[in-house]
Amino acid sequence: MARVLEKKERSLGAQLSIRGDRAVSPKRALIRKPYPPGQHGKQYRRKPSEFGSQLREKQKLKFSYGLTNKQLKKIFQDAAKSKDSAIKIITNTLEGRLDNVIMRLGFVPSRSIGKQIVSHGHILVNGKKVTTSSYAVRPGDVITIKPASRNISFFQDLGEKLKSYDTPPWLSLNTTTFEGKVESHPKDVEFPFNINLIVDYYSKK
Repeated sequence: MARVLEKKERSLGAQLSIRGDRAVSPKRALIRKPYPPGQHGKQYRRKPSEFGSQLREKQKLKFSYGLTNKQLKKIFQDAAKSKDSAIKIITNTLEGRLDNVIMRLGFVPSRSIGKQIVSHGHILVNGKKVTTSSYAVRPGDVITIKPASRNISFFQDLGEKLKSYDTPPWLSLNTTTFEGKVESHPKDVEFPFNINLIVDYYSKK
């Protein structure tokens, strides 16, 4: 899966789902080969059309968060119907997904692994097991690793890794108990795509 995502990153020219040590490794595909894959990857490619640019940004979002076209369309359609800022609604929806939150807390190195960890029942929200990776967290929610799961090999070195980890400003983390808390709605989020172009893309659908 990591190699598939790296190929997509090279194709789209942006860092997407892969995090952790591999994100800055000199062996990473996007660093070793900073051009699109394929026989003609190094050759000049003409500037994409307005629609092409919008589609490219949509693809970046899709692979970054591991969503389907149907899921993406619903997110943007729901945001368009809201009286609140569309960008704010979309940001809250994307970043508020449980698979994303446990990545932001440092429990997992990527959203794709986050999906697996959640679906296998290793994560608790407010003390209750949640197995849906798209589960929307809210301010005040407490996210923890299930006590019985803390001894599995995946989490064995987590305590050491979290000592130097900085959580986003809208989350807090107790590195001793592995207890994360959603302090507010997502803020100061930097996306590897232009969300305004994607809003334009779906406004024409």
